[in-house]
Amino acid sequence: MNMDKPLRRVAIFGLLLFFGLMAQVNYVQGSQAESLRTDDKNSRQYADVFNNPRGQITAGGVVLAQSKETGKSNPKYGRDYQDGAIFSPAVGFFNGGAGKVEMAYNSLLGGKDKRITQQRWFDTFIGKPAEGANVELTLNPQAQKVAYSRLKGSTSRRAGAAVIDVKTGAIVVLASFPSFDPNEIAPQKGEAGGKRLQQLENQAGVIKPLIDNAMSQTFPPGSSFKTVTAAIAMEQQGLNSASTVKTGQLVLPESGRPLPNSHDTGNCAGSASLRGAFAESCNTTFGELAMNMGIEKLNQGASKFGFNKQLELEPDLFAAESDVPVSIRNPKTNETIPTGKDGTARSGIGQENVRATPLQMAMVGAAVADGGKMMKPYLVQKVRAKDQSELYSADPKEYAQAMKGDTADQLADMMRAVVTEGTAKNAAAFNIAGKTGTAEQGPGNPNARWFAGFAPMNKPRYAFAVVTEGTGSGGEAAVPVAGAIMRAVLGS
Repeated sequence: MNMDKPLRRVAIFGLLLFFGLMAQVNYVQGSQAESLRTDDKNSRQYADVFNNPRGQITAGGVVLAQSKETGKSNPKYGRDYQDGAIFSPAVGFFNGGAGKVEMAYNSLLGGKDKRITQQRWFDTFIGKPAEGANVELTLNPQAQKVAYSRLKGSTSRRAGAAVIDVKTGAIVVLASFPSFDPNEIAPQKGEAGGKRLQQLENQAGVIKPLIDNAMSQTFPPGSSFKTVTAAIAMEQQGLNSASTVKTGQLVLPESGRPLPNSHDTGNCAGSASLRGAFAESCNTTFGELAMNMGIEKLNQGASKFGFNKQLELEPDLFAAESDVPVSIRNPKTNETIPTGKDGTARSGIGQENVRATPLQMAMVGAAVADGGKMMKPYLVQKVRAKDQSELYSADPKEYAQAMKGDTADQLADMMRAVVTEGTAKNAAAFNIAGKTGTAEQGPGNPNARWFAGFAPMNKPRYAFAVVTEGTGSGGEAAVPVAGAIMRAVLGS
């Protein structure tokens, strides 16, 4: 009997099985590697989270976050943060969980994103872990340091600052005080780091370092909100900067109480141009303008600037919502209480229940500086793989047209008047323009002191907002902080 033919068949069948097995292994380890790795039933994904290096986070060539070997088996890699308290409002933290950019770009930083794993399929096939990508932020490191220092020196409570590029929306400064150092809760800190994170999360009172005061916390904007009220009134009521408006006493219709000005002289003595009322921040003018339009129109007009909606800066990274409420809910009775006429007047001057983040008020300044247009703010400029191939690059996008170009141009002139003849004459030395604000926060609480605008004064490139809590006014407290920050941004 000839055995060659059966042997050939067995050999061919064996080879087919071998190639089939190789194909299956290749499919499982290559094509399915990512889905298997992230499967909820795969416990190794949690055990290995500290055993591979994450990518760097940089800004302006400065390394802000990087992985370093610990010399231990678990965690094999820790996370090191440069000037952690200064940059944490943007960088965030990583300890298995994550915050801010560390959270938003976790899969890329950790080397688990499909844009990396699909390019490195052979490494995955042979069991070599993909290396994390590097993330480049839009921040100006020197200006960020100046911002943190000046905010810290301005208050014993809370303060925040945001600066954005008017033409692109790139966030140049995102600073907060008080802050926290992510090195204290990094993987290498082990159990002590977990306890420190829990302590920060459960900190009593309004001072919560994990919640930054630049994009994640809201404050009453006070008179800085008059920029929004003025824009809406100009477009809905046919006013311009030269229109004569009432600036004298305003008695609120429901309570019969007056809405006071900070002074009753000069432009606030009875009547003035809208420009003059804005420059000297006459409360009565903007309270009456708000009552005339009603709370619904004030709310709708503010929405064009970004109020009353969530803003997503990066994937799953949202700023706190700034609001101009038409009603509030009583937490004790669960009853909805509409904003009445008195409340509408107070809303028009940035009080009552109006709330804003510094980032939101910087967006208002950007709309004034750029013909009414606002670009969508963003924090990440580029993401590169270890071989320097580009995985992501920011694509600036228009966010909204908040008002007409002519309205914006007139408001820009009105903001310059605040500096040349109004409540922020001390800003002249800094070549910036803007609107001051001093918001009361209730009995026993310090004022929220604001300055929001743009720089340079005549050819704006950046928009900014600063808030700092304490006694006194925005002109006294916030203007010098904003001036120092913008000097650092402009390099002058």
